[in-house]
Amino acid sequence: MHRLIFLIPVLAFSTLVSTGCDGGSSSDTEKKEANIPEPEGYRLVWNDEFDGLEVDTSNWTHWITGNPFNNELQYYTSRKLNSTVEDGILHIVAHEGSYTGPDGTRQYTSARINTAGKVDFKYGRVDVSAQMPIGQGIWPAIWMLPTENVYGGWPNSGEIDIMEYLGHQPALVHGTLHHTRADSPSHDFAGSSYQLPSGTFSDDFHEFSLEWDETEMRWYVDGVQYRVARNWATFGHDFPAPFDQRFHLLLNLAVGGDWPGNPDQSTVFPQIMKVDYVRVYERAN
Repeated sequence: MHRLIFLIPVLAFSTLVSTGCDGGSSSDTEKKEANIPEPEGYRLVWNDEFDGLEVDTSNWTHWITGNPFNNELQYYTSRKLNSTVEDGILHIVAHEGSYTGPDGTRQYTSARINTAGKVDFKYGRVDVSAQMPIGQGIWPAIWMLPTENVYGGWPNSGEIDIMEYLGHQPALVHGTLHHTRADSPSHDFAGSSYQLPSGTFSDDFHEFSLEWDETEMRWYVDGVQYRVARNWATFGHDFPAPFDQRFHLLLNLAVGGDWPGNPDQSTVFPQIMKVDYVRVYERAN
C-alpha cells in the first residue's frame, strides 16, 4: 500500500508463528478451526475470527504515528475509538477531528494493525472477509510486508498488496506487487483491478484472497481469480526474490494521500472498514 515503508525490529521464525487466537483456550480454537471450510489443497494454520471483546494483541500490534507516508492525513492510534471488535467483527474506524500525539497534530485519526513478530509465513493462501467504507479520500488496504528485509529496505524486499480500494471508486479493488526494477535499483510495481459485476464493496462483505506459491501469485475476489503474477524481475536478485521470504499481514484505513486524494465536502465521517475474519492456509501436500 505505502510507497515508503518504515523498518522495525522483528524476530525470525522457521515456521508460522501464532501465540493464540482471540485469547480463547486451545479447545475453543480447535473447535473453531474445525468449522472453517478449507480451500481444496490447503490446510488452515492460523486464523483470527475476531470473537473476542477487543483487538487480540497476541496476534496484532498497533502502529502508532502521526507521520504516515504518501501525504496521508490520519494519525494512527491504538484507541478503541479507532479499532475495536463488536459482534465478531473487527472495526477499523476513521474519524474526523483534531488529535495531538507525540508526532504532532492531525485532523483525522484511524488505525493500522500488523502481525509482525507474532504471525508470519512463506507461501500459502490468505483469505480476508471485509466490508469497505466509502467516500472521497478513503483508502483501506489488506497487505503484506517482509518480516526481515533480507534484500534491503523498501522496495528491495518487496510488498504484497492483497487488496487496495479507493473510496470514490466503490466497485473496484486492486491487487499489486511492489519491488525493484530489473534494470535499476528503483521502485517498480505491477497490478490488476477487479470490478464488481453489480453493487459496491461497501454494500456487504466480500472475500479477498491471495495464493502464494514459489513461482506464482494469484489474486481472487469471492473466489473469482482476476490476477496472476509470475516471473517478476528484481534488480540484483534471481527470481523468485524478493518474494521467497517470510511476510506478515497488515490491515489499515488511511485518509487522504497521493493516490485517492483528500476528503472533500461529500465525505462523511466516521468511515469503517469491517473485517469478519483473517485466515492463513498452507499447502496440504
